[in-house]
Parts: sequence; C-alpha cells; structure tokens
Amino acid sequence: MLRMEQNNGELDSLVRKRIRALRVAQGWSLEELAGRANLSQSSLSRIENGQRRLALDQLVTLARALDTTLDQLVETASDDVITSPMIDGAHGLMRWAVKGDPGMTVVRQRMTEPPPDNPARMRAHPGREWLVVLSGTAVLMLGHRRFRVETNQAAEFPTMLPHAIGAEGGPCEILGIFDRDARRGHLRENRSTGNDCAPDLPHTT
Repeated sequence: MLRMEQNNGELDSLVRKRIRALRVAQGWSLEELAGRANLSQSSLSRIENGQRRLALDQLVTLARALDTTLDQLVETASDDVITSPMIDGAHGLMRWAVKGDPGMTVVRQRMTEPPPDNPARMRAHPGREWLVVLSGTAVLMLGHRRFRVETNQAAEFPTMLPHAIGAEGGPCEILGIFDRDARRGHLRENRSTGNDCAPDLPHTT
C-alpha cells in the first residue's frame, strides 16, 4: 500500500484532486474511467472523495488509464516556481530555461532590422521552433516563402527549412520556443560563423 502519512495529507488530497481533474478533462464519467482502470465505480468514487486509502497498484493503473505516469500523478510543486531570465542587453534578448525539459529554451527578443535579402544568410538545422509576436510585425522567411506575422499571431516551423526572421515597419518583439535540436543548431552555427549574437535566437534566427 502507498501510505500517505498525516504530514503528507496535502499530497494525498492533491493526488485525489488530480485524478478527478484529469478524468473531467478527458470528458469521462466515473463509470468510464473505472472501466478503463479495472476498478468498480464505487471504488473510484471513494478514491476521489478521500474515503478510500490510496494503494500503489491502483495509482499505477489509474495513471496508465489517464495517459500519464505515476511520477506525474504524485508530483508536487517545487519551491522555485518563479525564475528570472538571463539578459543580453546588447541584443535586446532575454532567455529562460524550461526546468521541466532542459532541452527547451524560451527566448524574448526585440528586433529592429528586416530579415536578410541574401538567401545565403538564411539558416537551416535540425529541430523545430515556435514563436509569437508580442508587439509590432515580424517577417518570417521560410524557404522561398515570406510570411508577415502580426501582433498576437504565432508561427511554428521545422528548422530544416532555410529560415530567417526580422522586423517590418518598425521594431517588433517576439517570444520564441526552441526544442533541443534547434537550440543546438543555433549554438553550432554561431560558433562556426563567429556570430556574437546570443546562441538561441540570433538577429537572423
């Protein structure tokens, strides 16, 4: 049995609320989740309502039925919820590491220059990038295509396509999310070209 001691009462309550919240998010009734987890409906109801002790084997089964893991089901919030960015004032850039996935990076950057006209300055590397324009208008060059990305619009693209990004009609601010491969791609390119921009989001991306 997974015994929740008295001083872990908050965790016990959190797990029960999480089970119910995940079930509701899936649009499942008690009967539906109980069937998926090979539990009786009454047993599941007592688990959610705190009337039945939490057993490890049941939590494993429920986690699987809810398409999650036991670790995620019993995860508690860490103390360091709030983080501050690393700031590169020279390039108007802020960068945050994503703790839950060290391979992910979030970058905020202010751009003032248009994307390069020379296709030779467009980059290509493994990975995927996602960005949203916080203010102004950005221009995304992607292969042979040109996209205008307005304030509050987002773009997502595979970085194996040659790409570059810049501002149109004045400064713009963007927030970008890079997966592990995209981040490494920028880092390798900056090292090989001697680009003094921050590795995660150079001015020409």
